[in-house]
Amino acid sequence: MGRRSLPKIDPTVKLHSHFGDVEELEKPFCPQSLFAQTADLEIEVGSGKGLFVLTESGRNPERNYLGNELSRKYARYAAYRLAQNQRANARMLAGDGLRLFDEFLPDNCAVAVHVYFPDPWWKDRHRQRRVMQPEFIKNIERVLVPGGVFHFWTDVEQYFDETVGLMKENSSLTGPHEVPERPAEHDMDYRTHFERRMRMREHDVFRSQFRKQ
Repeated sequence: MGRRSLPKIDPTVKLHSHFGDVEELEKPFCPQSLFAQTADLEIEVGSGKGLFVLTESGRNPERNYLGNELSRKYARYAAYRLAQNQRANARMLAGDGLRLFDEFLPDNCAVAVHVYFPDPWWKDRHRQRRVMQPEFIKNIERVLVPGGVFHFWTDVEQYFDETVGLMKENSSLTGPHEVPERPAEHDMDYRTHFERRMRMREHDVFRSQFRKQ
């Protein structure tokens, strides 16, 4: 299913404090340098239109949120929404999230990593494009602080089961710990736009958490 077109961005809204690119990062990289405050950091890979980062940065202003999205136009739109809502504790980076983790993020820098509804890449010849790969899993564990949590949700049971297997083979994170579904209080009360779509269509969502000892 292709992505829908995005609403137009108001060119008068300044994005510079909410938008960046993985390709423009310099080493050594400190993610806290992106924010006005030094605080516990949560990172989302595959942010899409940025509903999770937008919502959670509003709910938890005492934390910093870094969203990453491969599609530059989607990352830019997510940053636009952050700018509109004046979220000084949230930032979007466009580009390859696997490279972000492998080359730039330091050890023990995040209290949580989030991956919601990644593309399952069904065909065998496309499996290498999946975000949930052994090296990425190792980097998730490295980036998390002790006690940090990795959140993984998908609507594809096979992908869920395969990811649980990969987590056990390539990390010492405990889990999967079950995440109970909670009713949405309003139309935007979902982690992502994709979750809203799946639940409105009454599709199953497989949720899990993994924790670093």
